[in-house]
Amino acid sequence: MTFALSWSGGKDSALALWTLRRAQLEPDALLTTVTEGYDRISMHGVRRELLARQAKALGIPLVEVVIPPACVNDVYEARMAEAFAATPLSGVEAVAFGDLFLEDVRAYREERLAAGGKRGLFPLWGRNTTALAREFLDAGFEARLVCVDPRVLDPAFAGRAYDEQLLAELPHGVDPCGENGEFHTFVSAGPIFAEPIACETGEIVERDGFVFCDVTPAP
Repeated sequence: MTFALSWSGGKDSALALWTLRRAQLEPDALLTTVTEGYDRISMHGVRRELLARQAKALGIPLVEVVIPPACVNDVYEARMAEAFAATPLSGVEAVAFGDLFLEDVRAYREERLAAGGKRGLFPLWGRNTTALAREFLDAGFEARLVCVDPRVLDPAFAGRAYDEQLLAELPHGVDPCGENGEFHTFVSAGPIFAEPIACETGEIVERDGFVFCDVTPAP
């Protein structure tokens, strides 16, 4: 089966790839949305250069879909349709996602894929998120919180390493994998990469109601 992997640069997409590879399944491409004008991964706010470094260390071709800030659904779907009409995505039969339990998100993805004659793969679906977070750390992955929703999580969490201490300090009701959008991560090392992604934490900024930690490439 030929398929692409929806890649955010964060923990859940990294876990999805790790799970797929252990099942001897390899994506034909990574699919990432990038916000024009910012040159950063949409929502996560990670620099495009770090995304490219991840793709190189994974050894998988990267397809970037450029969308405008505050992108509406019609524009998003049109840009995605353009991407899937061109190689390498035109030949894939499915798209894999790191979704965990949000039924409405899964239903939307499956509906859009079905309209294009493709199907969705959800290798992490239904997994216990507390166990999954521990599995991520036990496997040797390294990640950092790059986006925090200050309505549910203290802004001081932005830029922190995703580790046992952080998990222990998460407030009650915050999902340990951030599946409800409480936080987003950037993964810089782990068993899926040929080499670590050298990076450093930079400025903390608040924008559009979220707190972002800028991660910069290190030499």
